[in-house]
Amino acid sequence: MTARARSRPGMGDICLAITRSTVEATRLFATSALAAPAGLIGRWVRSDDGSRSRVFRETTVRGRRPADPVVLVVRFRLRWVGRARWAHTVFRSICAASTPAFAGFPGFVTKLWLADPWTRVYRGVYEWDGADRAEWYAARLTRVLGLVSVRGSVAHVVLEGLDRDGFVDGRLPLPSGTPSERRAS
Repeated sequence: MTARARSRPGMGDICLAITRSTVEATRLFATSALAAPAGLIGRWVRSDDGSRSRVFRETTVRGRRPADPVVLVVRFRLRWVGRARWAHTVFRSICAASTPAFAGFPGFVTKLWLADPWTRVYRGVYEWDGADRAEWYAARLTRVLGLVSVRGSVAHVVLEGLDRDGFVDGRLPLPSGTPSERRAS
């Protein structure tokens, strides 16, 4: 886990970063470099708090391998939807629309989208190239997620020198990212 200081970016900085990401993601779409593989959809991934989440989407940049691999784990609970199944179904179905907002960030390699059907916690498990780039992205993402999430539920952790395989195959549990330890909003 990194111990870097987390800056709190302003909304102007966030909008500029998302605009740049969207431009780069459009280029990735146009060159067929951005993909949504289905092989891991439905896979269960366990967390160190005993919960389990199910993969419902994957986004990846084809052929991109990190020189400095890190795993970024983000967790949050949506505000206002509560236990309404239909609202969670709608949220999961529109997640693809957010792809340009993150897939063009510098260092992005892959993202697994996970949902815990019992606790209603959502997780993003990213592979990133470089801890500084992952933290830079996470500072912006957690600020945006704070607008739509239950207060105190947004958290992230960057794990250096890892890839997502150990989490996906069950050798490693995902860090729970408890707000008291890794609070981001």
